[in-house]
Amino acid sequence: MSKLDGKIALVTGGSSGLGLAMARRFTEEGAFVYITGRRQSELDKAVASIGDNVAGVQGDVQRSEDIDRLVERIRAEKGRIDVLVANSGMVAPQLLADATDENFDRTFGVNVRGVYFTVDRALSLLGRGSSVILVSSIAANKGVPGYGTYSASKAAVRSFSRTWTAELLERGIRVNTLSPGPFDTPIMDGQADTPEGGDAVRAKWAAAVPMKRLGRPEELAAAALFLASDESSYVAGIDLIVDGGASAL
Repeated sequence: MSKLDGKIALVTGGSSGLGLAMARRFTEEGAFVYITGRRQSELDKAVASIGDNVAGVQGDVQRSEDIDRLVERIRAEKGRIDVLVANSGMVAPQLLADATDENFDRTFGVNVRGVYFTVDRALSLLGRGSSVILVSSIAANKGVPGYGTYSASKAAVRSFSRTWTAELLERGIRVNTLSPGPFDTPIMDGQADTPEGGDAVRAKWAAAVPMKRLGRPEELAAAALFLASDESSYVAGIDLIVDGGASAL
């Protein structure tokens, strides 16, 4: 029997990268998965690449009205959410000396506000035995020049999982954090202005990992599956780090 047979899952930011890999793995394990993304064209490609048991809902997690529309669609079509992965995130490196309001507001709007209100709005569809997975980052516990807003936003996500574990355990809802290290996803390209720059970013991060390579999205999806499934029924409030040893060595 598959590990998520009959489950209803929501993966925000599921149109590419880590979110897409998690959504694909969940469907392979028997779940029906809703994925979100800001760009309809990319969302359509993601849905087509997964195939069956998936639906795409366009929206921006910074907009409460988009989250409300998403939740109401799931309520009307399925009536519940068994697995919620708050994965939407962005990174735009910027040194403190170059700080802008736009960078700060967008980073915290997506990475913090988006997570906060996605889980808040979805609470009415989460029942006993459901699993909430918040995607943070090992950057939450590191000091990397240029990543001040990103690292702080991911530290806030880790804090949410602790607080919400305390708030929701009596309702039978488990909340855990999944913290990836450097992974080979399109977010790497977003940190450079050219394809060559993207390759340089990848090489820099791969060199910083003890395993000397970037993670593969399917490797994070495997960890997410553990937290989503009943195999982690006695796991709550943890930070599951998947980083090739980068934060340990």
